[in-house]
Amino acid sequence: MKKLSGLLLTSILLVSLFSCATRDEVVYFQKAEDINGMKNLLDYEPVIEKNDVLRINVSSRNEEVVKPFQMNLGNQQSGGGGGQNLSLTGYLVDPKGYIQFPVLGQVKVAGKTRTELEQDLQEQIRSMVTDAVVSVRIVNFKITVLGEVGSPGRISVDDGRMTLPQLIAEAGDISYSGKRENILVIREVDGVKSMGRVDITSSDVFNNPYYYLRQNDIVYVEPTYKKIKSAGFITSYTGIFSLIGSITGLIFLFSR
Repeated sequence: MKKLSGLLLTSILLVSLFSCATRDEVVYFQKAEDINGMKNLLDYEPVIEKNDVLRINVSSRNEEVVKPFQMNLGNQQSGGGGGQNLSLTGYLVDPKGYIQFPVLGQVKVAGKTRTELEQDLQEQIRSMVTDAVVSVRIVNFKITVLGEVGSPGRISVDDGRMTLPQLIAEAGDISYSGKRENILVIREVDGVKSMGRVDITSSDVFNNPYYYLRQNDIVYVEPTYKKIKSAGFITSYTGIFSLIGSITGLIFLFSR
């Protein structure tokens, strides 16, 4: 009976050991004190790419003088003094990186940040309208998040900038069965795919080149080894307890 009790105790301890997650597997930004004094990339902006869709608004104190620079949206108004344009219609960046802009004609936009394009367009238009103000938004800025998160899917970005922690928050956080230390980011630039790994449990995540996400990135949170193995019989909780019960029964039977 002593052997049987020892076997049961050992089995219970093993089940408890393998079913518990460690602090290192769950806690974000470990050794957070290391980020003190770290410079933040506050000036980071995504670069406009081919096939992006841009919404460009030109405004002035006199709405009439900037109408020639506005995209024709039918009866919808846009500009400084008109009603807000709710349409998602915008300028599609062609395969060569250009858009066709009213009055100015072909304008090279790919490879520029939103701020750089705003400044370039504003400078050209102000040669004709001295108080013109230009604003640019990337309309189709979306990121796909998959795997062990609360709400996987496509997430739209309104302000043109999103970090990996912000995306995780938008997606309902990573579940306990997700790998926080090995998040995969798949990116495509000019038709060339690249991939990177991010460890969000480390404070060094802020220095990772994939910390700031780009339009059309795919983020995948892999399941942990425990999650993968739980699909089988032996390492699932019910399977383990059934196995322990069977072994205990056999030992008890043959020890009589």
